[in-house]
Amino acid sequence: MARYVIGDVQGCWDSLEALAAQMPINPRRDQLWFVGDLVNRGPKSLKVLRRLMSAGRSAVSVLGNHDLHLLALAAGVRKPQPLDTIQQVLRARDAADLIDWLRRRPLAYHDGDTLMVHAGVLPHWTLRHTMSLAHEVSLRLKSHHWKDFLAEMVSGTKPHWADGIKGQKRMRAALSVFTRLRYLDARGIPEFKNKLAPEQVTGLTPWFDMPDRKTQSQRIVFGHWSTLGLVVRPNLIGLDTGCVWGRQLSAIRLEDHKVYLQSSLEPAVKEE
Repeated sequence: MARYVIGDVQGCWDSLEALAAQMPINPRRDQLWFVGDLVNRGPKSLKVLRRLMSAGRSAVSVLGNHDLHLLALAAGVRKPQPLDTIQQVLRARDAADLIDWLRRRPLAYHDGDTLMVHAGVLPHWTLRHTMSLAHEVSLRLKSHHWKDFLAEMVSGTKPHWADGIKGQKRMRAALSVFTRLRYLDARGIPEFKNKLAPEQVTGLTPWFDMPDRKTQSQRIVFGHWSTLGLVVRPNLIGLDTGCVWGRQLSAIRLEDHKVYLQSSLEPAVKEE
């Protein structure tokens, strides 16, 4: 079995189809992994969701911040944003099924020596702690009370993680780390607003370069950071290459780190 991991699709259906055509995928035994942000900003989020939902166990995806935004819109606890392109999903005849499928995606996925998250993990989180936190949040999203849970998640400020925090603050902090993390400051506190590439930033450290990170022995695959671009290290793979911004959609085969790149086929969205 081969595992092909694909970067942030964000509704770029045509680019996804062209990228998949490059890869020698055996649908009976191979898997497609997605690092999250399946939807939004690109023009065909509905097609992307339908394809993945119909793929069953041959497709694995974690939740990204744009996926959570769609869930919050479906729950009626957040307002649309100017660049959103996901109303087509909410108006679809199968919207309820798609939303139900999406909210059941995990925040972290672990297989063998590989951990997949959308954005990152904190340096003092072990693999076991990471998966436990992800499971804790996922249980709330899968429950009958998921709309109430999301209402609590989007209300108020996003708290910084601190060992010992409990309840809704713990859940909000964990969600922010899994879906939005890029940098930490000198005190080890996440800084969520800065989207620039590391060479353009001073006083902040990418989460994966923090010293004594407890997950260094794991190969971590992530997306979310388009200005970072493609990163391929022995134990670190970053796959957000800015397809929705007019650049590329990227993928990698985990077994040999073979990279596949597809130039964006969608009209470029103006970068934030």
